[in-house]
Amino acid sequence: MEELRRIIPGVSFLQLAAGEVFVMSSSLETAEVLAAIKEQEPIFLRHIQPVDRSLTISGDAGDLEKLSELIRNARLMFTDKRTAVHIRRNAKTAFQYTASDTKAVLDAVLMELDAEPVVQQPEMIISVYAGEQKLYIGFGRPEDMLSDWPGGAVRFQREEGQVSRAKFKLLEAERAFGLHYGDYSSALDIGAAPGGWTSLLLERGLRVTAIDPADMHPSLLHHPALTHLKVNASEAKLAPGSFDLLVCDMSWSPMLMSRLVLDLKDSLAEQATAIITVKLMHRKPLQTIREVKERLETGFAVLKAKQLFHNREEITLYMRKK
Repeated sequence: MEELRRIIPGVSFLQLAAGEVFVMSSSLETAEVLAAIKEQEPIFLRHIQPVDRSLTISGDAGDLEKLSELIRNARLMFTDKRTAVHIRRNAKTAFQYTASDTKAVLDAVLMELDAEPVVQQPEMIISVYAGEQKLYIGFGRPEDMLSDWPGGAVRFQREEGQVSRAKFKLLEAERAFGLHYGDYSSALDIGAAPGGWTSLLLERGLRVTAIDPADMHPSLLHHPALTHLKVNASEAKLAPGSFDLLVCDMSWSPMLMSRLVLDLKDSLAEQATAIITVKLMHRKPLQTIREVKERLETGFAVLKAKQLFHNREEITLYMRKK
């Protein structure tokens, strides 16, 4: 909310779920709000939906009937389009239907309207949030909602033998920043153990140098494309220009992490990419982020900063070596 106050004048907020969901009101037109958010995308906002309609919840079958009729009345927005239905619920909502049941009914309505109900790569999204006493309904394109996942919650399926859930952060970063790790050849993973990020990069065909005094996961030990330097990153001896990708997910203070990444900059090739997480250990996260970016911008262009769904008390930076 603080970020939005800084980029959109005169906004007000109604909290729907503590620390998670709110309604934002502004004197600007919707198109102006979306343009402002695209121009200066907030770090902590993962999803936005317009509120085109709202329905008071009765707590009976009439709620779903009214919602279905509302979609029918907006048929011109969905006919002949790939359309996804996103349903989210407040834990205390009076709306009696589950998200899956509601989606099934609305998918059937879309088929009546000659729309194509889809889960992935939609052209249009119907987004419904069931608050305590109201349904908030919005229609929009994925690019206007910042994410084509419900609420911006990007979910991946855990794999058998997966080293750690940290892998999901690097997968989500690939989506969020429009990257393809297979386009790189040689990666440096700082603070790599037990190897969640290293394992993904190896799967994508990269050679990986992992730096960490701790042990890597046993499943990685004999991988032919992995070099494990069992030292502190500050002690590593690396040839200049050796890597076109640097990743770092260390639980260090932000400033110490920044200094370490800058100290290793010479080991990166020109225009190398860096993906790092910044732990927000203090009470002033925006100030911490500003200071870290200022420090890192002495050696890198910071292309985007985002708190991803799989981040917790941290954000992820996408950077390119200057």
